[in-house]
Amino acid sequence: MSEINKEAQVVEKAGGEYPYVVEMRNITKEFPGIIANDNITLQLKRGEIHALLGENGAGKSTLMSVLFGLYQPEKGEILKNGEVVTIKDPNDANALGIGMVHQHFKLVDVFTVLDNIILGVEPNTAGFLKKKQARQKVINLSKTYGLNIDPDALVENITVGMQQRTEILKMLYRDNEILIFDEPTAVLTPQEIDELMSVMRGLAKEGKSILFITHKLNEIMAVADRCTVLRKGKYIGTVNIADTTKEELSNMMVGRDVKFVVDKDEAKPKDVVLEVEGMCVKDSRGKKDAVHDVSFQVREGEIVCIAGIDGNGQTEFVHALTGLSKVDSGTIKLLGEDITAKSIRYRNTHGISHIPEDRHKHGLVLDYSLEENMVLQRYFEPQFEKNGFIRFDAVRNYANDLIDRFDVRSGQGAITSARSMSGGNQQKAIVAREMDRDHKLLVAVQPTRGLDVGAIEYIHNQIVKSRDSGTAVLLISLELDEVMSLSDRILVMYEGEIVGEVDPKTTTVQELGLYMAGAKRQERR
Repeated sequence: MSEINKEAQVVEKAGGEYPYVVEMRNITKEFPGIIANDNITLQLKRGEIHALLGENGAGKSTLMSVLFGLYQPEKGEILKNGEVVTIKDPNDANALGIGMVHQHFKLVDVFTVLDNIILGVEPNTAGFLKKKQARQKVINLSKTYGLNIDPDALVENITVGMQQRTEILKMLYRDNEILIFDEPTAVLTPQEIDELMSVMRGLAKEGKSILFITHKLNEIMAVADRCTVLRKGKYIGTVNIADTTKEELSNMMVGRDVKFVVDKDEAKPKDVVLEVEGMCVKDSRGKKDAVHDVSFQVREGEIVCIAGIDGNGQTEFVHALTGLSKVDSGTIKLLGEDITAKSIRYRNTHGISHIPEDRHKHGLVLDYSLEENMVLQRYFEPQFEKNGFIRFDAVRNYANDLIDRFDVRSGQGAITSARSMSGGNQQKAIVAREMDRDHKLLVAVQPTRGLDVGAIEYIHNQIVKSRDSGTAVLLISLELDEVMSLSDRILVMYEGEIVGEVDPKTTTVQELGLYMAGAKRQERR
C-alpha cells in the first residue's frame, strides 16, 4: 500500500472514525495511446473543499469520471467511509450520495430547464408526474444559492452561463453529500463566482464534502482547504492551502514558473477594420431586442473588449457579427465593405476568425478527427485540395504543426477524435485553427475558458502578438482579470446596449463592475 494511506490505516486500526469520506486508491485509467490516470491516490476528508489542479489533459476530469461511474478503471479501488464500493455507473454514484457538475454539460437541448433538473428523479404519485412540487423546490434552491434561472426556458435557447447554473441545480436538487464540481466557474461572472464560493463554503459547513476541479488559482486560494496536483496523468502531491502560494501551485502544475501579468506595449491603432452601426438583434423568441442600437469601431493594432455580465446580449451580438444569426437592423462593415448579409464562409474567407463561446456547438465537429477539425474552413484551399480531392498528407502535416506549436495534447495525435479530448485541449485546438488562419479581425469569445495558467499565458501572448502584427482584436470575456490586463479599450454591454467606454489603465475593477451591473448607465452619445 502507498505511503499516502498510512494516516487512514492508523485510524482504522485504532477503531476511530474513518477520516476520509471518499478514497480513490492507486487508480489507473487508460485510453488508446495514453494513460490518463497513472496510479493516482486521492483522499477527501469529510466536510472539506478539496481542489484538484492540473494542466489541460492532466487527467482531472477522467479521475472524477471514474468516481462518478462514467469510466471503469483498469486498476485501483474506491472506498466510501472506509468500505470498498463498486461504482458501475452514475446511478450507483447517486445511490452513494455522489453528484457531479460536468464541465461539458449533460443536458437535453429540447427539454426545459426544470425538466433537465428533475430528469431521472421525477416526483410522481401512482405514475402521474407532480411537477408543481419539483418546480417549487427548484425555485427555492435557485433563490437560496443565487443561481437565477428560468425554469420554463428550453435549454437550446439559453446561454452557456445559464446551462452551467442548470447543471449545479441538478446536483443540489438530488441532495448529494459528496459534490464534484468540474470547472463550475468557467462561464460565471465575477459576482456569480463569489456567490458560488460562498455557496460551497456553506455546503462544506453543513457537512458536505466537495471536490473542486478548477484552473483558477485565485479560487483555490480563496475557498479550498487542500489541493491535489496532477501532471500528465501522474500524482504530484497534496498540499494544505494555508501553507502554500499561487506561485508554488502553478509551478507544481506546469513544472515551471508562470507569469500572471500580460506583457504588452502601448497599442498603436491604425485604420478601421470593423465598424458596427446601429445594430439591433431580436432575442430567441423574436419579441424584443437582445441587442439594441449598438455602434462602435475596432482598428487594426488594438484589442477592444466587450465586457458585461453573462446574458446581456453578448451572445446574440457575436452570432450576428459572425453570421450565425441575422441582423434585424443596422450594418456591419469589414474593411469598409458592408458584410451585413454575407454568409459565414464569406466572412471567414474575407478576414474574420472566430473563437466561439460554445466550443461544442459552434467550434468543433466532435465526431471528426483533430486534423479534420483543423481545416474545417480551409479544406477547399489549394494547399489542401487538388482537382476536387483533399490532400490528406498536407492536412496531416498542417495539423501536426499546429498541435506542436499550440501544445494540443491528444492520445493519438492528429487522428484523435475531437470528442475524446479534454475540454481544455479542444479549446486549444480551436484557438490554434482560428489564430493561424489569415485574418484581419479576430473575434475571441472567452478564448481562455477552461485553460490552465500555462496555456492562458501562451494564448494571451499570441493575442498580443496578433494585435502587434496589425490584426484588429474584438475580445468578449467574463473574466475581469483578463479584461483588465489584455484590453486596450473596454466597452461595457448592459441589457443589449453599450453603456460605457473605459480605459483599463485609468479605471478600477470596482468601477467596471458598476458599469456591468447597470449602476453607471450613461446617456448614449
